[in-house]
Amino acid sequence: MSHLVLTARLDVQESVRARWFLVYALIFGGIVAAFFAFGVTESRVLGFMGLSRLLVTYIQLVMAIMPIFILLTTVRSVAGDREAGVFEYLLSLPVGLGSWYWGRIFGRFLVVFLPVFLAMLGAAGWAVYREIEVPWKMFGVYTGLMAAMSWCFLGLGMWISTLARSTDVAQGAAFMMWLVFLLFLDLILLGVLIQGRVPANAVIAIALVNPLQVFRTGALMLFDPQLVVFGPAAYVIHDYFGGPNFIVYAMAYPTLVGTLAAGLGYLTFRRGDLV
Repeated sequence: MSHLVLTARLDVQESVRARWFLVYALIFGGIVAAFFAFGVTESRVLGFMGLSRLLVTYIQLVMAIMPIFILLTTVRSVAGDREAGVFEYLLSLPVGLGSWYWGRIFGRFLVVFLPVFLAMLGAAGWAVYREIEVPWKMFGVYTGLMAAMSWCFLGLGMWISTLARSTDVAQGAAFMMWLVFLLFLDLILLGVLIQGRVPANAVIAIALVNPLQVFRTGALMLFDPQLVVFGPAAYVIHDYFGGPNFIVYAMAYPTLVGTLAAGLGYLTFRRGDLV
């Protein structure tokens, strides 16, 4: 356990010194600052105003930026260390492979999640200072959704990193995975299935396998509980899940996907050729 904690702390220190982390933190901090500067908290959309309006907009931008950022930076972890010859030194140290691998994951999770959370927490603190009502329930649900999505794409990124033999291949595979998730977002390619007379339930089931779609649906459910923007698909989702149950699913499913992917990555890492 001590080796795991030390590895996680080392990964955090290494990531904080990297340029990508500075850009990552400035992006989300700048987004929140821009929202306040341009008066997003003073606008009203479908009854949402104040910090609720800011959170609704913020979560949509997080969905667009955070997954691809996590994938492209995480896939360099194992593949990059293999290219740099780090494992030759690692094998000579009294650090277990499991402690090193899971320490990297937990350390990277803190690095990718904390800037997003702290930016949102800073917005809540500023709202309290300005005497703007803070929807703490929505704040808590969005925090859970972002943590689940961070863990999901972190696990997928580590899995890709253990399979790829070079950073170029790893980043290419991560980008292709991101494109697949985007293409199946909002049933873009699933329209082909509908034209092929595939049952509606099967189409919705395929859509909800996409963790990015699950996250977006869970975030929209707080903004639009009836999911009017989804049309008839909303009836299928409500029939199978219901509102509160789907929020639980939106947190549990990406977490499970990330855990399984990280576990598969560890098995590949442990059994593969490190050098």
